[in-house]
Amino acid sequence: MHPTLLIIDDEPELLESLSRLFKKEGYDYLTATSGEEGLDIIRAHNPSLVLTDLMMPGMSGIELMKAARTIGFDADFILMTAYGTVETAVEAMKEGAYDFITKPYKKATLIRTVERALEKQSLVAENKRLRNEIDRLHHGGGSSILGSSPAMRACLKIVEQAAPSSATVLLLGDSGTGKELFATELQRRSPRANKPFVAINCAALPETILEAELFGYEKGAFTGAVAQRKGRFEAANGGTMFLDEIADMSPALQAKLLRVLENGTFERLGSNKTISVDVRIIAATNRDLKTMVEEGSFREDLFYRLNVIMIRIPPLRDRREDIPILATTFCSKYAERHNKSVESISHETIRLLAAQNWPGNVRELEKTIERAVVLSDHAELNESDFPELSMPVDGGESSVISNGDYLKIPFGAPMVEVEDQIIAETLKRSGGDKQMTANILGISVRTIYRRLEDTGK
Repeated sequence: MHPTLLIIDDEPELLESLSRLFKKEGYDYLTATSGEEGLDIIRAHNPSLVLTDLMMPGMSGIELMKAARTIGFDADFILMTAYGTVETAVEAMKEGAYDFITKPYKKATLIRTVERALEKQSLVAENKRLRNEIDRLHHGGGSSILGSSPAMRACLKIVEQAAPSSATVLLLGDSGTGKELFATELQRRSPRANKPFVAINCAALPETILEAELFGYEKGAFTGAVAQRKGRFEAANGGTMFLDEIADMSPALQAKLLRVLENGTFERLGSNKTISVDVRIIAATNRDLKTMVEEGSFREDLFYRLNVIMIRIPPLRDRREDIPILATTFCSKYAERHNKSVESISHETIRLLAAQNWPGNVRELEKTIERAVVLSDHAELNESDFPELSMPVDGGESSVISNGDYLKIPFGAPMVEVEDQIIAETLKRSGGDKQMTANILGISVRTIYRRLEDTGK
């Protein structure tokens, strides 16, 4: 939805001039010649921004602003006057005006002021949306997995479809992308939700200990086995077993796991008694299992048993539009946990965070936010709280449009084509998110809409 301006001035020539200016800039607008008429339009149309003359017969610009606030109108006001005194400006700002412009105005200054005001409103609305989303999640509604990017929506769609079944799921993704979170989400949405969820990291334990942990052992099975112990599979009976870093499992254990997948049976170490269990298995790895199969380091038959349903979780650099809600959520989480008075993250800081590649993915972002919250001494996190991060520089090795690629532009290409190409590519990489594109490129959302309209897209 495009923003609508309300332009109010009692001088017809100036009102016409302003109308032509904003029409040329691609804005939707309404006009009024008095404060009284402007108030009627505010009641009827709820415009996004009011640009009004200050000194008018009858209701002045400040009086109009006060009246509008009284009836619940909360959009911004920009006041214009030829009688620009410090006292008047101070009064206008005290009453809540966004800005104050003196006549004769410069067109570029006026346009930029309007863009900034609309950009601020967009950020306020986005912040409100994020906080509502966080509140919804904290009160138990919806998924525990944060993100609404196309890539994450596709993953969550598979979760939604797979969760009601007992099919084995293979989660693939870089370290820190949230594979265990997906596993718990599959459990939460399944008929096994009230049954055990048992997780084990196959890379964290030596082979002999891992085998004992998974399958249990009898008294005397090995030195130190002074009593019978049930394994993780027995503990997970009726529920879900999450095997993280499955690629690190030894060939011998792979064979035992294959048997569990095939018929749900195994023996404890030191016993010939066969135990049957009903366990759904979710496995995860950050390695290429197909390549490991080709190399002979991972069993092909086990791979196909595990790969019934595969979910490839995207790295954070491929879903940058999810960074604002992730960062905001982590900020609230750690401010509460560490009893800090941090309330928000500035727009420029969100832009800085979105510009990073985050090789450690969501885990790295979370710990970076936690460190900033703990060390911060002000209510809003800003760029000074993240000294280890740097904004990519145009033309340098880093690029705002960056997930390993560069945008190649022929020498001598017209600047308008260069800008359109950068906007189009950034929109593509952000999944069509215009606000995120504007944040990354450091321009207003209005500029994005205008350029798209100009190119007919």
